[in-house]
Amino acid sequence: MTKPLSLIATTAMGLEAICADELRKLGYNDLTVENGRISFPGNPIDIARTNLWLRTADRIKLKIGEFKVTSFEELFEQTKALPWTDYLPADAEFPVTGKSVKSQLYSVPDCQAIVKKAVVESLKQHYHQDWFDENGPLYKIEVSILKDIATLTLDTSGQGLHKRGYRYYHGQAPLKETLAAALIYLTNWSPDRPFADPFCGSGTLPIEAAMIGQNIAPGFNRDFTSEQWSFIPNQDWNKAREEVEDLANYDQPLNILGSDIDHKMVELSANNALEAGLGELITFKQMQARDFTTKFDYGCMVGNPPYGERMGDHDAIEDVSRNLGELYKKYETWSFYFISSFEGFEKSFGKKASKKRKLYNGRIRTDYYQYFGKRPPKE
Repeated sequence: MTKPLSLIATTAMGLEAICADELRKLGYNDLTVENGRISFPGNPIDIARTNLWLRTADRIKLKIGEFKVTSFEELFEQTKALPWTDYLPADAEFPVTGKSVKSQLYSVPDCQAIVKKAVVESLKQHYHQDWFDENGPLYKIEVSILKDIATLTLDTSGQGLHKRGYRYYHGQAPLKETLAAALIYLTNWSPDRPFADPFCGSGTLPIEAAMIGQNIAPGFNRDFTSEQWSFIPNQDWNKAREEVEDLANYDQPLNILGSDIDHKMVELSANNALEAGLGELITFKQMQARDFTTKFDYGCMVGNPPYGERMGDHDAIEDVSRNLGELYKKYETWSFYFISSFEGFEKSFGKKASKKRKLYNGRIRTDYYQYFGKRPPKE
């Protein structure tokens, strides 16, 4: 396939700029950033590279076409006219999912059925057969209609990119891996500095920090739907995975601590770190956040403390926030970063944040409070 592909990296709201920065660092500069997605041109190998490397994207989608649509007839004809046979073989399995927002075609099941029928008709004309068993590789089609603009895509990822392959078990309120990576990106942490998470839960933040610290691609330990697609040469996937291995810095020493008040969570975190192959790089310890001590300077504490929906006792939430503020006073060279939906966080912490950023933890609207410590002296 020689013509460029139109690719889309989808993200949670608020993470678009971070994901766009990731793409630029990977060498992709022709970006269009919109709510919840970043569009960019690429080649088949770029499907492999972005799936393997992007830490804050939810999925990589391949856009087949986009057009205005106000009737089911238009949807059928314009879908049928798209180049489906450039991508789908005769044995392709191609389920259709859909969504519609602020559009005249608001019945999602009807839109899905019409798109399915249109794709079948397109395949019939090309492959000269009347029936498709759909017993081959999976090509998941999505029809998304927003304000009467229909976008038809193929999902290249399969499971969401937050599924790194290491977290088999998690606590009641897990932090999504993609959001955890974004929280770390928004700090001033570097691998030569200490890192601590006093509310480690299932270990997501410390594990993501270790992967970032050693430049380990988040997708190194999992498979992707598009690995089975015939128009992406096997050598492209092999080359992309060789790049992942070549760029990993397994010799980078790290000082990462994860702690939690619940010994079961500490055990869970340690097991997940072992699954990620990072068990020897991270120290896990049972303790309360207020008992944190360190002899190291210029570290970063990043945490997802209990709040709101995660902890019903208002006084307990205030106590946790106050204890974190005391740590900030005690370790003035450290920088502190906490995500919380607790509106009184700054008051209880005892200081306004140096910087605050709105983020969504799932459907919970939160703020990311950033407190910068003293800068290390210039060498």
